[in-house]
Amino acid sequence: MNQMIENVSPGLWALAWRRLRADRIAMAALAVVILFLLSVLLSATGLVAADWEDEVAVNYAPPGFIGPDPALAALSRPPAPTPPNAFDPLAGDLSELKAELARHGHAAQVVKASTLPFGADKWGHDIVKKTIKGGQTSIVVGLVAAVVAVALGTLFGAVSGFYGGKVDDLFNWFYSIFTSIPSILMILTVAAVLQTRGVLTIVLILGLTGWTGPYRLIRAEYIKHKAREYVMAADAIGASSWRRMFSHILPNVSHVALVQMSILVVGFIKAEVILSFLGFGVPVGVVSWGSMLNEAQNELILGKWWQLAAAASAMALLVTAFSLFADALRDALDPKLK
Repeated sequence: MNQMIENVSPGLWALAWRRLRADRIAMAALAVVILFLLSVLLSATGLVAADWEDEVAVNYAPPGFIGPDPALAALSRPPAPTPPNAFDPLAGDLSELKAELARHGHAAQVVKASTLPFGADKWGHDIVKKTIKGGQTSIVVGLVAAVVAVALGTLFGAVSGFYGGKVDDLFNWFYSIFTSIPSILMILTVAAVLQTRGVLTIVLILGLTGWTGPYRLIRAEYIKHKAREYVMAADAIGASSWRRMFSHILPNVSHVALVQMSILVVGFIKAEVILSFLGFGVPVGVVSWGSMLNEAQNELILGKWWQLAAAASAMALLVTAFSLFADALRDALDPKLK
């Protein structure tokens, strides 16, 4: 019995994982991707960068800034005692202002001391925390939009490739329309039609315009697999069309959808940055890498480069790691490679 178990051939996923582990570059890229995903999880739960909007420094504090600034510290010191016979016409207004600031927690912020490796923006926000919070928005948009696009592409490709005929012609007509227009123009067109700004809107824009790549590949796989013996045997025992499509064929083509999703995540992260940079992205009050780059274009005129460097470096590192991992995953799942 033990000999029979040892003679069982490993499956597709076991072979793919074995190939990935042998690729040091792929494993290093995977470690970077996992690190970014962990930062997104910690940021979403409020364990990291929850206070990114706190004013911890002066405007445009340079990298390596150590707070608090003397001007901010002076605001937190109690005022000098007023002589008994002196009259201060602003005493009442100042008391109300201090009470209002204390009620909203600003009194504690101005005395907060911290070291800012990448400096601060024009509002005195820590650039490192802002980059982590912006990464949460950009990465979530890329992941969710990729899931939507791959789900639509898989569904359309499965129906088109399995049924063929007029159904296939109809989906190919839609595919031809979407692919005849440059992707960035299609994205901007849908963004202009929706006329609403928000994370959900960006996800819908990217998901509804990015399904064409997965559709083309999944359709070809279904055309090839529907004539295989295991599908014909399922038909012979009375399995329905939908059961053959999604219970028998889909598990055998799921690796194609997975690779497509990993590739689309990279493209959608860059697309979100472009949309936010052009003003079609996240609304005011929501930070992303794209909105940070949008702010940084005005800061460069003043010689303030650190926000641009932080956002661009984080995005470049993640996109490069995800691209390397996607290429390695595609090679590992290729049954022609051994």
